[in-house]
Amino acid sequence: MTTSDNAAAEPVPVASQDWAQAAKNPQYRAAVIDLLGALAYGELAAFERLAEDAKLAPTLADKAELAKMASAEFHHFEQLRNRLATIGVVPGEAMEPFVAALDGFHRQTAPSDWLEGLVKAYVGDSIASDFYREVATRLDSDTRDLVLGVLDDTGHASFAVEKVRAAIDADSRVGGRLALWARRLMGEALSQSQRVVAERDALSTMLVGGLADGFDLAEVGRMFSRITEAHTKRMAALGLAA
Repeated sequence: MTTSDNAAAEPVPVASQDWAQAAKNPQYRAAVIDLLGALAYGELAAFERLAEDAKLAPTLADKAELAKMASAEFHHFEQLRNRLATIGVVPGEAMEPFVAALDGFHRQTAPSDWLEGLVKAYVGDSIASDFYREVATRLDSDTRDLVLGVLDDTGHASFAVEKVRAAIDADSRVGGRLALWARRLMGEALSQSQRVVAERDALSTMLVGGLADGFDLAEVGRMFSRITEAHTKRMAALGLAA
């Protein structure tokens, strides 16, 4: 066999393909449907939560800021819903497998006040976003662009940092309470991410190397280490101990 024959026989990495090419693999298609379904429900839940948190806002300006962020999250949801429909999937059916896990996470981490809500949105949502960004590096170009686009910061990061730091400056005791809260969020968010992956065969197979250029088990470990490191940096930005 010639060198050119060997080259021709090598599989094209998924990350170098577009959706039409990559989706010919039914297992990859199923994994992407799962991913988009999970992300879509996550965005819808984020919209609902931000709209609810706006009720706790201490000022009208803060209320308006959260309402604007909620609107951005709903726009992200619409993009994901439209993509699912475009590829012939009923959006509600794609989201349904993830409703229980995500709703459970939100029930277990319901904030008791305005500041806890800000920390949850900044820390909890960022952990999920980090996870999806890691996965996006191995997706086809069309799906990768969509996923990275809907993970764009809605402005919550700088808003949360400003408000939380101001609260800690005003009362140093607030910092200890919020640090404990953020550590709890970190544990719950990582557990929820791992549970979602474990329960969806196509998604877990993609992550641990069963599809083309997916992650191997060692890379999954490194991925969660990178997510943890990013969390530590965000805690520092908030003025909290990780």
